[in-house]
Amino acid sequence: MSAHQVRPVRTAELPALVAVELAADRVFDAIGMGPLPPPGSIEELAAAACVLVVGDPPVGFARLGEVDGQAHLEQLSVHPDHGGRGVGTALLEAACDWAARSGHREVTLTTFADIAWNGPFYAGRGFIPVTDPGPGLREIRCHEAALGLDALGTRIAMRRPL
Repeated sequence: MSAHQVRPVRTAELPALVAVELAADRVFDAIGMGPLPPPGSIEELAAAACVLVVGDPPVGFARLGEVDGQAHLEQLSVHPDHGGRGVGTALLEAACDWAARSGHREVTLTTFADIAWNGPFYAGRGFIPVTDPGPGLREIRCHEAALGLDALGTRIAMRRPL
């Protein structure tokens, strides 16, 4: 059981999540990677199928949608002041629990393949590379490439069976 209480976001907290994502993205600067595209908007957060947070005020969040008929982790961000303490893992497990309760068979995501807190983090938590992406995941990957993410590092689509 996680020491971090994960709960649904409150509407009034949505602006704070943009700030959490901005802060979390700064860790990429430390490895000479960037700039990253701007964070998701308040409108995108509000339109998500599910947004889960840790903290009051939130120090981390998971935003989920649906892609190719399955749950898709659109964003997982933890403020760097709270990194390395299990917040990301707690959010990830709660996101997978939400997906299973919602009737999904798997959770998909896209991430950088080789950055420790990206691909290896998810692999260590049961995610495997997607070898046969559906049209929705292919569209996401094309969009990421158009945003310039592929120029920053190897990207990968992953999935975790539930």
